[in-house]
Amino acid sequence: MDHGAPVKEIFGLYFNLGNVLMITVASLIVFIIAVISTRTLAMKPTGMQNFMEWVFDFVRNIVKSNMDWKTGGHFHVLGVTLIFYIFVSNMLGLPFSVSINDELWWKSPTADPVITLTLATMVVALSHYYGIKQKGFGEYLRGYVSPMWFLFPLKIIEEFANTLTLGLRLYGNIFAGEILLGLLAGGLAAIGAVGWIAAAIPTLAWMGFSVFIGAIQAFIFTMLTMVYLAHKVNEDH
Repeated sequence: MDHGAPVKEIFGLYFNLGNVLMITVASLIVFIIAVISTRTLAMKPTGMQNFMEWVFDFVRNIVKSNMDWKTGGHFHVLGVTLIFYIFVSNMLGLPFSVSINDELWWKSPTADPVITLTLATMVVALSHYYGIKQKGFGEYLRGYVSPMWFLFPLKIIEEFANTLTLGLRLYGNIFAGEILLGLLAGGLAAIGAVGWIAAAIPTLAWMGFSVFIGAIQAFIFTMLTMVYLAHKVNEDH
């Protein structure tokens, strides 16, 4: 499990090529699912179209639970994109990982804190953008000193805390799951054929549980995204 990252320097900037690869793979999978699901639309949906409509309805309920649909409807597609992308990303490292020359190339992109914190920063930045767009810059800033001006430092700390907890929660759950899978598959298998047999059942059981955890984490991330957006754009906040 002790593998380095395939890092390459380009014009003084360092890029993790493993992350670039996995982000691209996750994006392509989500794009392909979207194309297949909407290629032949029908009034009576079946197959992938039926699944896609269920996901849209599911996310619509998440949005409605946090804000009125007139305001929240603008974030519907964002929520669907997030839940799809994060779920697919969570699943990529479950079947296997690929290391070449002790460099880890294939894993779940959400098992890297850089990726999850980037997603969290994007969400928090969007919440500020839409808050200013909805209320105006002056009214939005007044929300940081209302009802009492001395709460301003605490509200600034809250913004950083929201970003960290949103990103690190996702990273911690996915990374821990992949570490345990690696220990189960690698540690017991090192014993030999008997180890492979002994490792099979707990590994499969944990993979099934990891699928559940991956789905829950995608839901939680999307739900909290809508909570943060609602907190910024709703007039009563």
